[in-house]
Amino acid sequence: MTGIIADTKAIQYHIGLSTQMLCGAKYAFLPGDPDRVNPIAAFLDDARELTQHREYRSALGYVDDIPVLVMSTGIGAPSTGIAIEELARLGVTHFIRLGTTGAIQAHVQLGDLIISEGAVRLEGTSGHYAPIEYPAVPSLALTQKLVEATKLRDYPYQTGIGCSSDSFWPGQERYDSFSGYVPRHLQGSLEEWQRLGVLNFEMESSALFTIARTFGLHAASLCGVIALRTQSEAVQQNVYAQVKERLAIVARDAVRLHHKAHGTPL
Repeated sequence: MTGIIADTKAIQYHIGLSTQMLCGAKYAFLPGDPDRVNPIAAFLDDARELTQHREYRSALGYVDDIPVLVMSTGIGAPSTGIAIEELARLGVTHFIRLGTTGAIQAHVQLGDLIISEGAVRLEGTSGHYAPIEYPAVPSLALTQKLVEATKLRDYPYQTGIGCSSDSFWPGQERYDSFSGYVPRHLQGSLEEWQRLGVLNFEMESSALFTIARTFGLHAASLCGVIALRTQSEAVQQNVYAQVKERLAIVARDAVRLHHKAHGTPL
């Protein structure tokens, strides 16, 4: 990573970025954790850090000659919504969430990549953009390229529906919280989602899909499994490094494939 770039023109209030700083980037990789930005950007060409403001750390790199922004969104749907809003104003049109997740189906294994075909809207942010009847679905073209890139690398993966919650503990029916209490309307919800074939819990994808769709933009979600809720509540740190690398490689390859198939995004 090279030095930080400064730009004072038309800086977006929350993310601290301007159009000039993005160098025409239409693609954005969106991890949650700011500490994952630089490791992801390291898989791009000529990567350099841009800035950090609040939870939004950013870097810019290239896939061949295609500029790609990597920017953290923090935890949860509200901060993700802000990121999408401000990046869209700067001309970003294609968003790929790169996250970690806990699987709730027995056939999913640690280290698997989950490519979302849709998400349960168990968060409140997307409701500020569209009624609950509006589906949270990703871009078909962008999602197909994630699948294609994953297959080319021979990484284990799953496709299906995820569930995006506004809370890490009660919304995902975890009982290892401070109080150990889950409200009655959420008790039994884990089993219900399992019976409905939902693959995993995370906290951002449904807002990303809904907001991008209502804006006429394109979004996809790629998550790495670091916890098996069918066995334990614990995050398995031993697979974390492997998952981070796979996320970065697949996203990079998917941009290359998408650009080859569809040209420069407008």
